[in-house]
Amino acid sequence: MNNNNNPLHGITLAVILESLVTQYGWEEMGARINIRCFNHDPSIKSSLKFLRRTPWAREKVEQLYLRSIKQ
Repeated sequence: MNNNNNPLHGITLAVILESLVTQYGWEEMGARINIRCFNHDPSIKSSLKFLRRTPWAREKVEQLYLRSIKQ
């Protein structure tokens, strides 16, 4: 895939997560993506650790981010 066409190119997972937390808050993110790191004692650090090890969850977060920047 050509990185010029990838809207996530150059954006770190931390930036994505911080943007979503600012826009939606942990509660709304947990409602949209039902993963434990968003619903039980959420933090950027614990969420990054989980998302880096869990491709399906990271993909859901990336998709939510892409939808949020299109709005």
